[in-house]
Amino acid sequence: MRLSLLVFLLIFNFIGFSQEGNPLETDIVINEHIEGSLLLPVGGQSDYLAIIIAGSGPTDRNGNQNFLKSNNLKKLAQSLAQENIASFRYDKRIVKQIRKGNVDKNIMFDDFVTDASSVINYFSEKNQFKSIYVIGHSQGSLVGMMSISDEVSGFISLAGAGQSIDVVITEQIQKMAPGLTEDAKKTFEILKKGETTTDYPPALASVFNIDTQPFISNWMQYQPKEIISKVDIPILIVNGTKDLQVSVEEANQLKEANPKAQLVIIENMNHVLFIIEGDDLENSKSYNESFRPISTDLVEAISSFIKH
Repeated sequence: MRLSLLVFLLIFNFIGFSQEGNPLETDIVINEHIEGSLLLPVGGQSDYLAIIIAGSGPTDRNGNQNFLKSNNLKKLAQSLAQENIASFRYDKRIVKQIRKGNVDKNIMFDDFVTDASSVINYFSEKNQFKSIYVIGHSQGSLVGMMSISDEVSGFISLAGAGQSIDVVITEQIQKMAPGLTEDAKKTFEILKKGETTTDYPPALASVFNIDTQPFISNWMQYQPKEIISKVDIPILIVNGTKDLQVSVEEANQLKEANPKAQLVIIENMNHVLFIIEGDDLENSKSYNESFRPISTDLVEAISSFIKH
């Protein structure tokens, strides 16, 4: 009863824009773990709702982390509102815990799938929108495809991997520090068994922190290609040619796994959805450059997919 009352109060005592001519943003609590922002187009109505799921790390509803502020997911929501598409974006549960200084070290990848499913169920029960679409960015792509239910009309993968996360990380290490590749493979083999280890080079400590190893073990058991192959609703797969984290080949693998999916490759778009004309240095710096606009081709592709 207390939670229901809290949800009621937060829905109707919101902080947002109510002036005529501006999108209407409402803060909503889904449950004890998840809260986010519902952004409605001008006029306050839409047939379509896009649920936006963030990528890896302690990422908030706007697509930001402590020292990386791009506001890319907020900009995506705002751009969709201009196309008369409502959206709900939310803080990952660890963000709320960090703010309260009470982080649960036992968080698993499966918990993120549970959270996404809770959001989908919340809005499907409200019956406010004719169609619900799931947009998963990066890690959120796998989370999204695993949370799809009968209430979802379509799925959009943004910079989502086609291979399991251990393979993706190993390939990244191969490109950046080839000498550490075999050490990474050996460590992943241990994690596959559900075990933990400290027997890896210090240079790989940021990848294999002992506290996050159980999370990685949980995450790496899922094969995105296998999961998306069983998704029987319209699918849009989007990747950029300047993505430093998830290559176009990953998008191609998702497409091969589900040939009915629509594939859009955006020239010069990077992992945080910005267009990069320069080199890798400009690309990396853009992760913390919130003044940049997101790709207009991306917005067009998503809005067209949702409306048609």
